[in-house]
Amino acid sequence: MIAPMLPISLLLASLVAATPQPAIVSERGYTMPLTRRTNPRVFASEDEAGVWLQDIANKLVVKYNGTITPSDTNGSPSKRAQGTNLLVNQNADSSYYGSLAVGTPAQAFQVILDTGSSDLWLLSSNCQRGCAAVVPFDGTSSSTFNNLSTPFKITYGSGAASGYLVQDVVQMAGFQVPKQTFAVVNSVTSDLLNSPVSGLLGLAFQSIASSRAVPFWQALVQGGAWDQPLMSFVLTRFGNQARANTLEPGGQFTMGFVDPTMYTGDIVYTNIPAGQQSYWLIPMTGISVQGVPVSLGSTGPVNVAIDTGTTLIGGPSSAIAAIFAQIPGSQPGSGNTAGYWLYPCKTQVTVALTFGGQSWSISPSDFQLAAVSSTTCTGAFFELNMGGSAPSWIIGDTFLKNVVSVYRFNPPSVGFANLSSTAQGLSNINAPVPTPTLGLSPVGPGGKNGGKNGGIDHSWNIIQLAALLSALAVGALNVLV
Repeated sequence: MIAPMLPISLLLASLVAATPQPAIVSERGYTMPLTRRTNPRVFASEDEAGVWLQDIANKLVVKYNGTITPSDTNGSPSKRAQGTNLLVNQNADSSYYGSLAVGTPAQAFQVILDTGSSDLWLLSSNCQRGCAAVVPFDGTSSSTFNNLSTPFKITYGSGAASGYLVQDVVQMAGFQVPKQTFAVVNSVTSDLLNSPVSGLLGLAFQSIASSRAVPFWQALVQGGAWDQPLMSFVLTRFGNQARANTLEPGGQFTMGFVDPTMYTGDIVYTNIPAGQQSYWLIPMTGISVQGVPVSLGSTGPVNVAIDTGTTLIGGPSSAIAAIFAQIPGSQPGSGNTAGYWLYPCKTQVTVALTFGGQSWSISPSDFQLAAVSSTTCTGAFFELNMGGSAPSWIIGDTFLKNVVSVYRFNPPSVGFANLSSTAQGLSNINAPVPTPTLGLSPVGPGGKNGGKNGGIDHSWNIIQLAALLSALAVGALNVLV
């Protein structure tokens, strides 16, 4: 088992003593290392690159055109249980996913972890569209399943997901909500999911939940299940590594505490404006490109949504144009690259975002999203003109890979901290992907094995763990900049 990220010497010392033992979790909270999916960012042709870029952009536009519908409440959350749950993530820094368990006996599913939405939904065993090659949820296999018979639909700019609302036991990282309301979806369009992901776990506030249900994380924090009312992410970077595997370690997600080994200095919090607990929405006061301040697209600070479920950074056309005006040789894209800007690949671009008086830099390798030719690249800042109640800026993983991000329920705020060398070293790991289990009983995707432990573990054998520790040691010495 992989416990919260401990010093390498302590992990090595624990190998012999703890190999057959159940996982032991820090009393502070639960750490869930992530695994990330990766696609090399070099394409065979400009057309191929354009199709990929258009898909990434569509997912961003689609997401923030969502609408709202029906309702219900959760049961009381359980107190903390023994056990560490490791998460698995997906695809070339484009999304990060983890595992949760649903039902009695528990079925394990991979879900996108998304601070930019608030609903939990899983594909149904009766799914008819958009659900090929994924593991579905089967409510008839759960003795605690309750069909609420309430229609559920989320409508997007270029597609929709629809189904019905249900209740069942949901477990993650040793935490449990006995009657969590979520959606079982039988129709999905817009290429919202990619195998092996079966759904999405929203980590924003109830006010934007299409189901109107209390989100899983919010039920836990309001029920006092966490030591501290916060959760955090550390996300790895493999998009700049051409030889990266399809699945790679993705960092970690913690509930109830922030792992002190993952950051240096202080966590700098920026408060969510009063009465705006919807998205994780905070004021951004500045942007600079190559050290030169540029326009935010409006006068004064702008409220931005901090979104782990989005790959790009999206903002008003005028602001995106101002950013690329500082990069010689830039030009707007067209066709499949419409909304993007193109610039010379040889240019190292450093962009910094300012929150609460402190600036946080984005690595040039994160700014460089993809190469459309041998000399021309696309930037990871995208023109997003949403209007209405949607945020004017969406800050996704392009930025979040460069910091520890912390999402605090009370007082409502988002914090950032500098990555430690340990955290940065995680991006060098090429470890085996953990196997989902419940307690000590392995569970295949959608499996029916029960377990006494209230959460999903991902077991590692002694060889895998030794390989991980070796990679950690190398990563600590070869930190990516």
